[in-house]
Amino acid sequence: MSVLERGAARATAATPPWTLAVAAMLMIQLGSALSAGLLIPELGAGGTAWLRLTLGAIILVAIARPPLRSIRRSDVLPLLGLGVATGLMTVFFLAAIARIPLGIAVAIEFLGPLAVAALRRPSGRALAWPLLALAGVVLMTEPWRDTVDPIGVLFAALAGTGWGIYIVLTQRVGDRFSGIRALSITIPVAALTAAFIGVPQAVGTLRLEHLIIGAGLALLVPVVPFALEMVALRRMTATAFGTLMAVEPAIGLVIGMLVLLQVPGLAQIAGIALVVIAGAAAQRGGRRSAPPLAAQPT
Repeated sequence: MSVLERGAARATAATPPWTLAVAAMLMIQLGSALSAGLLIPELGAGGTAWLRLTLGAIILVAIARPPLRSIRRSDVLPLLGLGVATGLMTVFFLAAIARIPLGIAVAIEFLGPLAVAALRRPSGRALAWPLLALAGVVLMTEPWRDTVDPIGVLFAALAGTGWGIYIVLTQRVGDRFSGIRALSITIPVAALTAAFIGVPQAVGTLRLEHLIIGAGLALLVPVVPFALEMVALRRMTATAFGTLMAVEPAIGLVIGMLVLLQVPGLAQIAGIALVVIAGAAAQRGGRRSAPPLAAQPT
């Protein structure tokens, strides 16, 4: 483990895991809003995803040595799966916010983590908070109105599928490798995945200014928030983490309003109240004992 990683580990050890998750959500939504305004109009959703992930991969490889010698045969599929899920999730989500408001896209995407929360603890009491969050998501998306781009909704739903897989695999990978070293493997895989769609979109339009903006956005998404989420998932159950993500549509609405001037309606504001209540309640009792990484190769 590098000096940087040891310092980060000490800084986050005493921090409640749900606060790490919320900080990650704020960064992700801010990065998404800035991407929608600064890069997607010129590079396209795929090109923006590829650029952010590629620059993020370069940063992560530079600061965290990839644990190639520590990879077991049983680790290969989770690492590759997490990388591919991350790449597709990023591409589809950016494609969604190019067509529909940020808050609505996040609300639809949240159905992925919601499914994880519901499937992991299928008891009546545990399902109460995901169901409350789902009611909030319905209010925020307003399916009774015929004003939302159906292709954008589809892209957001596909991103939600990737998000659900991302939560499950991030917890598994985070249990195997200390710090953020696993990200120095999975984010390059994500960048390669996004390249199939992104490179054709970005070719001929990529300029130096895009690289500079992309490097800054790469810190917002994926470098810092994905590292925070990996640490949080080592200390929370997947159910608590997945339902806590219910707060993210509210964050998306607020940031969409402040950065992109996307003003929510009354139904969306009511939805915000429901998902915040569900997210706050879900994190109670959601801690898990961190796995003994010291006994594992890192």
